[in-house]
Amino acid sequence: MLAAIPINDPYYYKEIFRFRTFFPSPSDGTVLTNCGMNLEEYFKRISSYEALDLPTLKMIHKRHVMSIPFENLSIHCGERITTDLQVIFDKVVRGRRGGWCMENNLLFGWVLREMGYDTTTLGARVFSASSQDFFPYESHLINKVIIDGKPHIADVSFGMSSQVWEPLELISGKDQPQAAGIFRLIEKGDVWMLEKTARKPEFLNPECAKSSLINRNLTRLVYCFSLSPRQVEDFSDINHKLQTTPTSLFTNKSICSLQTATGFKGLVGWTYSEVTYKPEEGVDVFSMRDITEEEIEEVLREQFNVVLQNKVQPFFTFCYSTH
Repeated sequence: MLAAIPINDPYYYKEIFRFRTFFPSPSDGTVLTNCGMNLEEYFKRISSYEALDLPTLKMIHKRHVMSIPFENLSIHCGERITTDLQVIFDKVVRGRRGGWCMENNLLFGWVLREMGYDTTTLGARVFSASSQDFFPYESHLINKVIIDGKPHIADVSFGMSSQVWEPLELISGKDQPQAAGIFRLIEKGDVWMLEKTARKPEFLNPECAKSSLINRNLTRLVYCFSLSPRQVEDFSDINHKLQTTPTSLFTNKSICSLQTATGFKGLVGWTYSEVTYKPEEGVDVFSMRDITEEEIEEVLREQFNVVLQNKVQPFFTFCYSTH
């Protein structure tokens, strides 16, 4: 277990973080030692922590989703997305990029284990609006964290309006209000389902009301999962499929989203959105506009703090497939 870090000293942890990192390579099963990843760099990216308890887990979970975007821009930059943790660390932490669930949640799981949390990787099946059922394969990676004997679900990489800001207690049927709405986990046999009840959308510009990007179902299923542990290797095939299959949501849409203090920002294809949560009024306020090719780099830099090495080709086509 690592020592506590003074929260008023977020950038200088050299006396605390002196350890080696061990992580199995997903390609050949070998073990990498001294592979150059350390928590000092991660916490410089999101800020510091104090103790290994639930309030600390909530804090770093929230800071992660407000510091590191959910994005699939690599696909639309001609880059390959990998489940190699060292590559993910270099991209997200050192390269100041974001990633999708098999990057962000894999990185977050590593962080939690290095801190000393009891953490298990799980796989989830995302709900399909077109078939009104869950996809048959696990395309979403999440983490289970046990604190004082009580399990919680940590997910820092679903993005947009379905992103939880804090871990959810693994309790069936309990309403768990957060900024984005009311989340609840529902147990049915060996399967757990995540459900969200949102607020009514309100539009600053009338053309937003017709956008296909708006989910108008106030109560909706997000994904389901079992509590059977998963390994990184279990996601290798689906990680490849999601970035190469023509029917994949991620090949059909370029996505970048980041949670903010009042809601979230999103860039899907050429459409930039800012959403403000107003729970006291029972609404979420949407502002949306199309941007030009000349604006892409500026929007990514100014709104998401993302600078790409390769030129992105924003893309959006209506596609029923997802995760």
